[in-house]
Amino acid sequence: MIDFPRMVKVAGTKKDGGIAVLSLAERFPAQPGQFAMLWLPGKGEKPYSFLSENEFGIAPVGEFSNALASLKKGDSVGVRGPYGKGFVIKGRRILLIGGGCGIVPLAFLAKEAKEKGISVTSIAGAKTAKSLSLRSPLASCGSVSCCTDDGSAGRKGFVTNALQDALLLKKYDCVYACGPEKMLRLVAEICAKKNVPCQISMERMMKCGLGICGQCDLDGLLVCRDGPVFEGRELLKKPSFGRSRLAPSGKVTAI
Repeated sequence: MIDFPRMVKVAGTKKDGGIAVLSLAERFPAQPGQFAMLWLPGKGEKPYSFLSENEFGIAPVGEFSNALASLKKGDSVGVRGPYGKGFVIKGRRILLIGGGCGIVPLAFLAKEAKEKGISVTSIAGAKTAKSLSLRSPLASCGSVSCCTDDGSAGRKGFVTNALQDALLLKKYDCVYACGPEKMLRLVAEICAKKNVPCQISMERMMKCGLGICGQCDLDGLLVCRDGPVFEGRELLKKPSFGRSRLAPSGKVTAI
């Protein structure tokens, strides 16, 4: 069955670091890690991760995302979803690793985990202090450390370096990650070497969100249908993971 967008009223938008938080007037039965296709008439449709049951995190980097981030209370946006497989909370102590706007589904996960009495530690990374997002929501759920490329906030360097140090200091039942795909491959490799379970939320271009168009293909897996959350060890078996993807034209391009 083909889903059609349902127009939903906007409750408001607010800026949080490098993202805009888009709040809707209705709630959806979403789980952390799931996504929805957001549609604006005349602008197009793209996938976005749920930040909560009625919120999305939007990184305003192009025409469509800037249009979403500019919506005002009372405006409408088309919504299809929730889609995909979300995170599965395992154990009593978890570690979240987010790069850029990849922190969005992890902030949702942190809230759900805290409500279940699970210890949450988060590492958030961004290019600069100005682009770090959702630090307050993460801090309300547990300890948070930050990494920036230029050292303007927290540790200078990459979240993967901080991950290696964190795994030396404490034992975690599971690591959860979302962000740039090269980063995610490193996270999966580090966790595999340490024999720590790892769940990764993938971000790839999607056109349908239903597993029909094949745009989000990952060596036989469809990110929209089979994911976007996968076990790290499963992804490491895929040659293109962290190395190549399909461009909008369908041509394979290096990441």
